[in-house]
Amino acid sequence: MADNISLKASHQFPGGKGDVRDEMVQIIAREVAAANVGLEIKVFPGSSLVKAQEQWKAMQTGQIDMTSFPLDYASGFHPQFGATLMPGLVKSHAHAARINASPFMQDIRGIIESGGVKVLADAWLAGAFGGKDKCIRKPEDAAGLKVRSAGATFAQMWAGAGASIVSIPSNEVYNALQQGVAQGTDTSSGSFVSFRLYEQLKCLTAPGDNALWFMYEPVLISKRSWDKLNDAQKGALTAASKKAEAFFTAESRKLDDKLVETYKKNNVEVVTLSDAEADAWRAVAQKTSYKIFSEKVPGGKELIEKALSVK
Repeated sequence: MADNISLKASHQFPGGKGDVRDEMVQIIAREVAAANVGLEIKVFPGSSLVKAQEQWKAMQTGQIDMTSFPLDYASGFHPQFGATLMPGLVKSHAHAARINASPFMQDIRGIIESGGVKVLADAWLAGAFGGKDKCIRKPEDAAGLKVRSAGATFAQMWAGAGASIVSIPSNEVYNALQQGVAQGTDTSSGSFVSFRLYEQLKCLTAPGDNALWFMYEPVLISKRSWDKLNDAQKGALTAASKKAEAFFTAESRKLDDKLVETYKKNNVEVVTLSDAEADAWRAVAQKTSYKIFSEKVPGGKELIEKALSVK
């Protein structure tokens, strides 16, 4: 039996406040502890150990062992990760489940592993747009706005619609809206609620049936940390991760309902995109995000084609 091993799990989301990504990591920690295999996971929420964007590198250096991580944040290291936050690529929670089982995601997981990291649990979060002063429904509504975008692919779409881009992680959006540094934002349904952005927004464009925004935010472990575990510990961690993923799958749809409910309760106007509005955004994305990704990212064109082929 290996000695007791302690792993550090880091993420940027509020701890103990019901954020589903925090819950996933906490479930894994609780289940592993209950398995009594000499493995303990210490959870450091709210960027208390490592800044949001630095977590990928922190896994490489051994500063942290695990993270619940918006994968596109590491697209500076692996530009292919941009495909996991591509406007209009994933259309619904059911579609996300089919994408997970597709050759597209096999390729993405292969790139994750080539970076010395292993996926423990899959998670796709739907997201939304928020406007500080008005509703953002069609591309023309974004013209001249200062918009915070979750990643480069969405930033390219916003810029294509005439917005200027503010680049900050989700845990800094509240202050940016409050100070007028940003007038609009896109982020996940979970973050719109847990970071209390309803206090700063006048209008929310909710996912509805025409979600443009889906982001892959898996639970990851560095291979170096994984390889330190014995078989019993690996088994317990795998089983715990499956449980966390099942919890997430059940909760992810509810997140969108909770988003709408919370925003209405706080007197924020809630709208959804019509088919025509969603198509207009996709047309902007095809000329910007898709085009740039296909031209600049090695294997980018094939990745997008593989993802688009998942019906």
